[in-house]
Amino acid sequence: MNYPEQLSLEQEFDFRKFADQVRTLSPEQAQDLSLELYRQMMIKDNLYREILKDCWGIGSVYQSP
Repeated sequence: MNYPEQLSLEQEFDFRKFADQVRTLSPEQAQDLSLELYRQMMIKDNLYREILKDCWGIGSVYQSP
């Protein structure tokens, strides 16, 4: 499969806007933001994993009692 490694024009704009905002953060604020972003990435990974399991039929999202 061919996955694009480039951002769309809209994503590039959003990234630059975010980068400008990050540059104004204090070190403590930057650490807090980094930790929150990492937590959200882990949650996203868990959601993707569960969606793939459900789509591939290798695991049930809802376990029967």
